Amino acid sequence: MKLKYLKNVASLSINCCKCTGCGVCFDVCPHEVFEISGKKAVIKDLDSCMECGACSKNCPFNAIAVSKGVGCAIAVLNSKKKNGECCC
Repeated sequence: MKLKYLKNVASLSINCCKCTGCGVCFDVCPHEVFEISGKKAVIKDLDSCMECGACSKNCPFNAIAVSKGVGCAIAVLNSKKKNGECCC
């Protein structure tokens, strides 16, 4: 199941000047948010970002910024509203 969070609110960003297209962000992202295009990482699906921080923590060039926890937090709140289990 492809999870979506709030539309256009994730704090994820890429500094294209620092990005080398190494693909680490693509490899570590649990929700397939990134793709490699034109030898650079690009955000393919911002609304699937749960803001876990794996991409920014593992980027060897410090090209990715994200405020960890915000997206996942909203997922927890939404699951509680629906009396379901946490999805992140």
